[in-house]
Amino acid sequence: MKSTAEKLSVLEKVGYSLGDLAANLIFQTLMTFLAYFYTDVYKIPAGTASIIIFVGGFFGAFFNIIMGAIADRTNTRWGKFRPWILWTSIPFGVISLLAFSTPDFGETGKIIYALVTYFLLVIIYSANNLPYSALSGVITGDMKQRNSLSSYRFVAVMIAQFIIQSLLLPLALSLGHGDKAAGFEKVMFFFAIAGILFFIITFLTTRERIIPAQVEKSSVRTDLRDLSKNKPWVIMLVLTILVFITLALKGGMYIYYFKYYLNETAQANFLEKIGFNNFISGLNKAVTGIGLGEFQWPKDAPTSANSLFNAGGIIFMIVGIMFSKPLADKFGKRNIFGFFLFLSAMSLVMFNFYSREAIAAVFITQILHGFLYGITIPILWAMIADVADYSEWKNNRRATAIIFSAMIFGLKIGLSVGGAIGAALLSKYGYVAEKAEQTASTVSGIKMSVSIYPGLVFIVGAAILFWYEIDKKMELQIENELKERRK
Repeated sequence: MKSTAEKLSVLEKVGYSLGDLAANLIFQTLMTFLAYFYTDVYKIPAGTASIIIFVGGFFGAFFNIIMGAIADRTNTRWGKFRPWILWTSIPFGVISLLAFSTPDFGETGKIIYALVTYFLLVIIYSANNLPYSALSGVITGDMKQRNSLSSYRFVAVMIAQFIIQSLLLPLALSLGHGDKAAGFEKVMFFFAIAGILFFIITFLTTRERIIPAQVEKSSVRTDLRDLSKNKPWVIMLVLTILVFITLALKGGMYIYYFKYYLNETAQANFLEKIGFNNFISGLNKAVTGIGLGEFQWPKDAPTSANSLFNAGGIIFMIVGIMFSKPLADKFGKRNIFGFFLFLSAMSLVMFNFYSREAIAAVFITQILHGFLYGITIPILWAMIADVADYSEWKNNRRATAIIFSAMIFGLKIGLSVGGAIGAALLSKYGYVAEKAEQTASTVSGIKMSVSIYPGLVFIVGAAILFWYEIDKKMELQIENELKERRK
């Protein structure tokens, strides 16, 4: 096996990160708006839509394992993983557009169309994003360069998340001149074109430097057996599931916290005081002046405040990401990840104790949480690349893609479970949809679901890192010994 640990150029880091920006324009849309799109835009019954999303999510999770085995056994003059980014770029764009289109079928036809396009989308997403993620493990064997690459990558992720969570719905309403279906198609057409271009740039600007020797062959059964004996991998799988359970749970429950707990008048006064309403008014004058439809930001205070709340958290996640590399280089990934995951959990818990009128405190806490959690974001994926190195170090075989596929499996399971837990908690606490005033028990449950419950899951995630043995000392040992072995 050979490896070049040269310093990565800014061009290669930016080029690599554009691949995640492209993928997350679709992934974040699926996370945030797929249920809304099916029920409110395409008019599929909610129960049917939930079955499509749940089954499709689990199917995509298991397909990742298959894709990992395929990618690890791909051999081309371009490498193992880069070709998949190129091969899937146009199909990804086309299927993304189809999945968010609204052909005029009957109810059965709509269900079949949604089912087929969603399943195709999760397949092409896995075929694209699994090799993309694994590519980070073979671009460089240098731990510091890997930390830097992850930081660039997740700034791009946060940009995509900001676009989707804060701007997609207003853009769809604006471009569709109030027609949500037409607006979604126009926005997704733009995302598809941008995504195809970004994937091609990623392919052209990156290189695979860690190249397995031809004698390094193993069966899928051997790879899976190695995984089961890889303690750091087992811990990272559990950690990934816990992190994404938390993200899905709190992310899905915030809107209820704003709508049913925080005082609506206090939210409206807060938006007016910080100049948000004047900003939207000025923006509308600008966009209508160039011939676009009015930038139709949600009119009610809770929805607008929630959108701004999400945006503030994302912006400060980006700031946190900038601190990730230097801290991880100095103190080691495990220590920094566990420490800041615990602190971000404590900031979540604070949401349970604010009064209904403490809007400013809620926003400040979200900014704090975004910054603290942002520091952990690149480290998670850099640690998974380290686990691939650990596996090679222990077994003299490298199976990068199947290790990443197992983690993405954990990610999708976490998102599915977290979303299901959120719905189950609403039911447990007696939530009644669209009821203006919920019971005290329901409101208390909503507060717990954005604070105590997700905070506890984060704390458990931080605690299990005490058994994760790849500390700063071992990172350096693995890096140096693999460099010598690859020579």
